Amino acid sequence: MTSNERRVLVHPNKQALAASVAARFITKVIDVIADFGDAHVVLTGGSIGIGTLAAVNDSPTRDTVDWSKVHFWWGDERFVPKADGERNELQAREALLDHLDVPAGNIHAFAASDEVGSLEEGVAAYTAELARFSPDGGQWPRFDITFLGVGPDGHIASLFPEREGIRVTDVPVISVRNSPKPPPERLSLTRPVINSSERVWLVLAGADKASALGLALAGAQYTDVPAAGAKGRRRTVFFIDQDAAAEVPEELIAETY
Repeated sequence: MTSNERRVLVHPNKQALAASVAARFITKVIDVIADFGDAHVVLTGGSIGIGTLAAVNDSPTRDTVDWSKVHFWWGDERFVPKADGERNELQAREALLDHLDVPAGNIHAFAASDEVGSLEEGVAAYTAELARFSPDGGQWPRFDITFLGVGPDGHIASLFPEREGIRVTDVPVISVRNSPKPPPERLSLTRPVINSSERVWLVLAGADKASALGLALAGAQYTDVPAAGAKGRRRTVFFIDQDAAAEVPEELIAETY
């Protein structure tokens, strides 16, 4: 697999998918820490995204990682109260983060609706947090792995088809109102930030994702199918289950990575 090439890894079911991604994640984080001294990871929500984090927690190799050197970020967040069960942050904490020895300062969550007065304040706060950990002159950190889920409509993070957010390139964080998927108000990274990551790992399962995945891999416009516009600097991998694989071109399916 050459640099910047997209590949698809198919797993027999959701459980095997989550376990496989978890194992690869642990191995890669160890490698990144060895190379750079720390690692910056962008998390996603959704059932398979959170299921992958739970699989990391259940892995017998979980504690081979020095988690004090890992920074956790999010690709998007629902603008709801801090304790709301719909928050990606809360789900990630329950599945994994609360079980790790991670310094509080390494967990970079989007502001909740009961922490700031408006979506605009949430945008400003996360923009500042990204800049605080960026290389000199940058707007965001060196992201090593960015996890993305993919919706049945092809959306990634909270960047939806035919909406303005997927087109934004001049700022790292946007507010989303009237989201086609509830809840209506959200905060999201923009596509340039996502695509600055060394590795973009799209993890998706279910027959309802097959059409969007097929379109993304067939070269659809990213404004129509946002997943088509996700591309890591070094690697872009679609980790999927068999149910999501129905419309994947055979030549893109890889047995190894």
